[in-house]
Amino acid sequence: MPGGRLTHEDRRQIAIWLVEGLGYAEIARRLGRPTSTISREVARNSAPGGYLADRAQQAAGQRAHRRRPVPAAQPPADGRPAESVRGFVEQFATLLVGTGLPRMPARVFVCLLTSDSGGLTSAELVRRLQVSPASVSKAIGYLEAIELVRRTQDSGRRERYVVDDDVWLRAFKADTGAHAEVAAAARHGIEIFGAGTPAGTRLGRMARFFAWISDQMNDSGLTDAVVRDALTVLAALVYAARPLTVDDLATALDWPVQRAADALDAISRRPILSDPLAVERLGHGEYAITPRPDRLSSAQRDALIAGPRSTRGARK
Repeated sequence: MPGGRLTHEDRRQIAIWLVEGLGYAEIARRLGRPTSTISREVARNSAPGGYLADRAQQAAGQRAHRRRPVPAAQPPADGRPAESVRGFVEQFATLLVGTGLPRMPARVFVCLLTSDSGGLTSAELVRRLQVSPASVSKAIGYLEAIELVRRTQDSGRRERYVVDDDVWLRAFKADTGAHAEVAAAARHGIEIFGAGTPAGTRLGRMARFFAWISDQMNDSGLTDAVVRDALTVLAALVYAARPLTVDDLATALDWPVQRAADALDAISRRPILSDPLAVERLGHGEYAITPRPDRLSSAQRDALIAGPRSTRGARK
């Protein structure tokens, strides 16, 4: 596993790649190790005949025997078997690595997440994860930068690191702005390349996806009642099949004018409410419903206007 001791197979690969002329950095990359690990390994075990994997493995075994005895099993973490806790931390951390989180920050984060005490000191993290203080410090810095962890002090004025209960909500909100910007940029691209072009079609799919993500994550402040009113206005425009003013909508729906205006404003602020339709404001304060141009390619629109082939054949 990356970060653990080099295996016999690792050493054989190092010997092969050295003969092939690979540098320490490339060998380290292929093995998923720090470059310093490879340089130390080669420097420690090289001889006049070069680096030999079997000899390096034998020397590593001898050094291991000279080390101090393995310490007794650690006490249970928060009352649970240490091995079970460590196994869960490693497994969960591996899943988080798959989402893009670096491995050491992922291990530290899961360790904090599963702590009953609500926070751990650097020394406690070092002891539980069996890593160096520098590794913990670097991981904490990374997690603080993305607001997954914050620092606090306990009664003994020791610095502790905690994961807040609202960490996911804050993380989601931090991403919302970026998602909305991507959606807006993609829509601008559609205007440049054209909705019916291959680029415009791909940008349209991208814009819809990121707009949906942003909409789901963003606390827009719209109440369920306003959303229901927006859907009612959409239904009214579809049913009327003609442009309507705010006054027209308010009269037909028997609403106050402000209620109809608020519903139209909600659609304007959250276009996903009307998807796959769009509400377009025309002259004289009128509103009309139209299909979203990015939902269909130009070829699809042309085919729908021309009608199905079977119908054209029947007319001949």
